[in-house]
Amino acid sequence: VGKSSLVHLLCQNQVLGNPSWTVGCSVDVRIHDYKEGTPEEKTYYIELWDVGGSVGSASSVKSTRAVFYNSVNGIILVHDLTNKKSSQNLYRWSLEALNRDVAPTGVLVTNGDYDREQFADNQIPLLVIGTKLDQIPETKRNEVLTRTAFLAEDFNAEEINLDCTNPRYLAAGSSNAVKLSRFFDKVIEKRYLSRDGNQIPGFPDRKRFGGGTLKSLHYD
Repeated sequence: VGKSSLVHLLCQNQVLGNPSWTVGCSVDVRIHDYKEGTPEEKTYYIELWDVGGSVGSASSVKSTRAVFYNSVNGIILVHDLTNKKSSQNLYRWSLEALNRDVAPTGVLVTNGDYDREQFADNQIPLLVIGTKLDQIPETKRNEVLTRTAFLAEDFNAEEINLDCTNPRYLAAGSSNAVKLSRFFDKVIEKRYLSRDGNQIPGFPDRKRFGGGTLKSLHYD
């Protein structure tokens, strides 16, 4: 779906020339200014864990991927806008990443419906990113984006749609850049702030961001 290209764009602000399949997990680092432009502004290093998602859902494979899901502070669900099945698979990926599919009743999709109640108590920030926007014909673009908007609503997450071969989609000041910054702010708060908004004592300047997804990159 272009996870590796997306991570490279997010961290290096450059297009990845020759992307390859991700085996296991790859890690890159993004420098993020928390609450940029405010008195609380502070720079953090955010690790983006790109988890390979093409190896199926066998129990042994899922157990291997589960190693990367510990201490997740945020999840970016990535899907291919040109592939409807890719979008639908986000429900399964979200369950796996959040360890919600361990019980026999842990089914998100039944007859095409999404049970939002299963994530009603989710405290982990989510962001949905659709890739390959440039490959959608103009005549079908409105239809596709309307469908994916409902997808993001199901996850109670903001949505970004882009072309990973064009950095302008994340240009400073753009709506996509604002959404991305807002998401990373939430990730940092998840890691370093208690629920009442107080800072956790002794926190470092570095946080781990993992999980599906970018480890936090999950999708298919």
